[in-house]
Amino acid sequence: MHSIIPYIIVFLFGSIVGSFLNVCIYRIPRNLSIIIPSSRCPSCDSPIKPWDNIPVVSYIFLGGRCRFCKARISFRYPLVEFLNALSYVAVLWRFGFGWHTIVYCVFCSALIVITFIDLDFQIIPDWITLSGIPIGLLTGSFLLPDPFIRYSLLGYKSSIIGFLVGGGLFYAVAVLSRGGMGGGDIKMMAMVGAVLGWKAVLMTTFLGSLIGSIVGIFLMVLKGKGRKTKIPFGPFLALGSLITLFYGQELLSLYLGGQIIR
Repeated sequence: MHSIIPYIIVFLFGSIVGSFLNVCIYRIPRNLSIIIPSSRCPSCDSPIKPWDNIPVVSYIFLGGRCRFCKARISFRYPLVEFLNALSYVAVLWRFGFGWHTIVYCVFCSALIVITFIDLDFQIIPDWITLSGIPIGLLTGSFLLPDPFIRYSLLGYKSSIIGFLVGGGLFYAVAVLSRGGMGGGDIKMMAMVGAVLGWKAVLMTTFLGSLIGSIVGIFLMVLKGKGRKTKIPFGPFLALGSLITLFYGQELLSLYLGGQIIR
């Protein structure tokens, strides 16, 4: 039986990183430094004390309000911290310890930041994707496992082809749809392809489109949203990427009638 202690440590570390991700989500699209100044209340600009900045716990003890001005703090802050911590635990559970574990944790964190920035501003920052592409190509070529082939490295061919397919496919869609696909989505999928390979690009695209369609229909029927209402695609691609990362092999095996991919 595996010890639960490593998972607790990883969860705590993930929640701390999640607190930093909240800073990134708020400041990057506003072109603010993610380092200085220290965290502050967005309502009264009071510096947040270290004991009020404990992930998840401080939010609960403060009742979701600023200690100084009593303004309500968005539930998104503990949510991001919890999601990032949970993603790190999932990576450890699925892939074990190794250098690839660090890369996948960073990948999950990048997708979380992309998701919430895209929801708020309908942009995907180049700062994340253009940094993620070379890192993905390097680690995908020499370090990361193939999500679809058991006990096999992704390799430089699959990583480079994934980068080209991810960026090229979405660039073609953008050209054919005359702006229906944003440049941020193109660069995001180039990054996903570099990290996970070309097969993951296809599965991510399918899953993201499927989930996005379901959510879009739901909003049209229950929320009265029109067909021309813009819905950011990044969050659906991010969710599709995570599903592919953790369950790509099982989904492909299911599609092939239960055949194990080796």
